[in-house]
Formats: sequence, C-alpha cells, structure tokens
Amino acid sequence: MGAVVNYLGMCRQWRVRLPSFRIVSSFDRWKVLEQVDEQLSKGEERAALSLLKANPGELLCFGAARQVPQRLYSLDELKLNGIETSALLSPVDVTLGSIERNLQLAALLGGISAWNVYGFNPQQVLYFSLGLLFLGTVDSVSFNGGVSGLVLDTIGHTFSQKYHNRVIQHEAGHFLIAYLLGILPRGYTLSSLEALKKEGSLNVQAGTAFVDFEFLEEVNAGKVSATMLNRFSCIALAGVATEYLLYGCAEGGLADIYKLDTLLKGLGFTQKKADSQVRWAVLNTVLALRRHERARAKLAEAMSEGRSVGFCIDIIETNIDAADI
Repeated sequence: MGAVVNYLGMCRQWRVRLPSFRIVSSFDRWKVLEQVDEQLSKGEERAALSLLKANPGELLCFGAARQVPQRLYSLDELKLNGIETSALLSPVDVTLGSIERNLQLAALLGGISAWNVYGFNPQQVLYFSLGLLFLGTVDSVSFNGGVSGLVLDTIGHTFSQKYHNRVIQHEAGHFLIAYLLGILPRGYTLSSLEALKKEGSLNVQAGTAFVDFEFLEEVNAGKVSATMLNRFSCIALAGVATEYLLYGCAEGGLADIYKLDTLLKGLGFTQKKADSQVRWAVLNTVLALRRHERARAKLAEAMSEGRSVGFCIDIIETNIDAADI
C-alpha cells in the first residue's frame, strides 16, 4: 500500500497523468446478465435485482449516473442549458392525431357513399350511428380506449417511419435513465399490438416496465423518500426528454407527465415545490441523455431488434466509459 502511495506522489510531482483503466470481463458480465434474463423470464424480479446489486464490478453503470445538484432552477437557467420546457412538457401527438382525423373523415365519406349506393333511410343511418357510438363508449369505459389506441398505434407504426422511430427512441430514453439511476427495467414493448400479445390485455399500453417493488412499498407506506422521488421523476420525463433532444419537441409521453403530476399532488406538493422538482428532473435527465447519446442510440437499435433486457444492459455497459459516470 505504501508503494502505491509513493508512486502516485511521484506522478503528481512530475505531472504525469495516469490513464484510467476499466478492466471488466465481458464474459463475466454476460454470465450475470444471462442469469438476470432467466430470473426476469420466471417473474423473479427481486432475484434479478439482487444479481445486479451483487455484481457491481461487472455492472459499473447501474445506479452510477452523475447528477446535477438539487435546487430550484429557474426557466432562464434551463434555457441557458438549451432546454425549452414548453416544447418538452406539453407533448401533442401530431402523427396519431392526424391519423385519427383522417380515419374519421374516411368513415364519414364511407357512410355517405354507402347511404347513396345502398339507399339507407334516415332511421337506418341513425341506428348505425348509435351502434358506433355504443362501441366507442364500451371501448372508452371497459378498455380505457385500448381498442382505438391499438388501431391508431398499429396504423402509425405501419405507415409512419417517423412515428415508429420516435416510439423506439422514447422507450430507449426510459430504459437508459432508469438503469443509470439504479432501477432495473424488466421488459419493454414498442407497440400496442406487441403489448397485447405479451400481456393479453387491451388496457396495457406499449412502454417500458420496471422492477419497482421498492417504489411501490414506499408509496403504500405513505412516505416516498427524496431519492426514490428523484428517480421516478427522471424516469418519467426521460421519454419526452429524448424526443425533445432528437426532434426539437415531444409528441408522446403525456401519460408519463400526468403520472408524475398525480404523484406530486398526492404527496401534497405545492405548485412551487412541484415546479422545482420537475425543473430539476428535466435538467438532470437532459444532461444525462446528452452525455450518453451514443449509448442511447445503440440501445435503441437493440430494442428495435427485440433484444432481451440483459442484452440491452450489456449495450449500455459497453458504450459508456467509466469516466462519464
């Protein structure tokens, strides 16, 4: 130990810059990640999380994100960091909105054409309209809009490459930030149809799911720690932040913002305190995404190929240098 101290002292005296070494066996890391995938496939989330925590030497990035100091940041400070919150925190899904309007127009024109061709009388048209209204109500009440969402999302992925890519990048942002903050993703879907096939429910939307039993335990206890709240805030905003960085504005992610807003209100936050929490989370998340842009891009490629959680984690570990965390 003494020899090491002397050597470092000599290097400081001679102004020799020591290289930083990151000696991690990819084989050892992949063995751990294979076990993580196995545990997740069996639904053993606690065991999967324990594997990550028990192997910090192989998984250097897990929970190792560098974060900005937590304080009240003004909108001007965010602007100085190139962040326009209005383009990030007010997502409007232009693509799906356009598809929905076109479908409504096509249905109207189709109804008029059918009326002319088949000679429907006003009473038949009324019954048909009431039937459609009834089906829409059933979808809204029983499936939380799952059927209409499935149709719109499927059309969007099929005919809009921009929409398809945006969804992938959005979910890659969630996945990356969660992992860097110490929350294990347990799976992901990139379309409503994929979510339906995996979960067998129309009420489940596409997205990234997490091993969040620790968060739920705190919520059920009625007291969420500052650390857990910070994690949740950043993960919730990671999708819209990713879209903002790539496309200049966010279209998806309104549900994520709503969940965060609901949590802050449930915790009794005043508007000023909630704004402070959101601004810090936005800045912290955007800076992390900028710092690890390469890892996010590679992760998005892996997710677009349907790779396992373990494989995606390996992509993150491979593409982030130890000096950047």
